[in-house]
This record gives sequence, structure tokens and C-alpha cells, in this order.
Amino acid sequence: MKKLYRSLSALVGAVALTILLVPNANAICGVNRPTPTHTGYNYQPGGAHFLLANDVLDNFSPIVGMWHVKFFLKDTAGFKDGTEFDAGYSIWHGDGTEIMQSGGRPPLIGDMCMGVWKQVGLNVFKLNHFAAAYDNTGLNLIGPAQIQEQITLERAGNSFSGPFTIDQYTEAGNRVAHFQGTITGTRMTVETPATSIF
Repeated sequence: MKKLYRSLSALVGAVALTILLVPNANAICGVNRPTPTHTGYNYQPGGAHFLLANDVLDNFSPIVGMWHVKFFLKDTAGFKDGTEFDAGYSIWHGDGTEIMQSGGRPPLIGDMCMGVWKQVGLNVFKLNHFAAAYDNTGLNLIGPAQIQEQITLERAGNSFSGPFTIDQYTEAGNRVAHFQGTITGTRMTVETPATSIF
């Protein structure tokens, strides 16, 4: 019996040593599958290595999640400061993209828009966001609207606020409207009651 255990131990040791000495073993299913280039995968070819802390933390940014957002105007011609301009639901993804459904715009004229974000400071995030805007008939494209935000996430990570600007352009590139003010966001979770969003 002792001889069997010694043989088994030697076999396990040899297998472990072989695995450690193989320099670049990568198992990828499929033929000619491209190497992932998206930073969210943290894919790094080669032997065993440590991931940088930033690589891991990027996928777990505190901004990631679903938010109930409201836009309040300030210093915008023709509007009283504090006027609620829009409200809706926004999802910030770990890959640096964002999508928002506007509750203040009818679907007929375009109520969905998308953006990209980047962390620019401690709990500070910059968003560059675009939407296709149509006239009131929903048949004629006016052009792109650009929404830019720089928001600061509060310490507990459940709300944010910061300045925003919205610029509406024609397809020819002429700016035809400008709005600015403050956006606020409240995190939504699986426990969020409907009463909290009114």
C-alpha cells in the first residue's frame, strides 16, 4: 500500500511540474477565434501572471448599475432655474458604456440614447452621450443631440449629481438648442419600491 501511495504521489508531482513548466498554454474553443481585445475580459496572453489591481477594479466600478435620473435646468435661456427638464432610467455598464430611457420624450420622437463613460477622479465620472432626435411627427430626423455630464458619486455609492449640457444639432451640424443644469441620480436595486421614483 505504501508503494502505491509513493507511486501516486510521484505521478501527481510530475503532472504538477509539467503544468508549471508549459510556457504558454491557452485553451480557446473554436477555429481561428480572435484574441479578445476588450479590456473587460482582462485577457493577457502568456504564462501565469498577476492581474493589475486596476484591471480588476475597472469591472467593479461603483458607478455600474441602474439609476433613476432627473435633469434640472439652470442658466438656460427661457427657463426658470430648477425646472425639471427630463427624467428617466439610466444603466451604466462595466465596459464603459451607458444607455438611458427618457421619460420626458415620447418614443415617437426618440426616447432611447447611448453613451460612453470614463472615471476622471475619485468618484468622479465623465459621460459623453448621443441621441437621435426627431420632430413631433416622428418622421423627420432633426439630428443628433449630445448630452455631456460630469457627475460625482456620493461616498456610499447610492446617489450622484453634477453638471450637464445638452446640445441639439441638425444633420448639417448646426447647433439649434442648448440646455444646461444639474443631473441627479438615485441607485435602483432589486429592493427599490415604485414609490421611491415619484
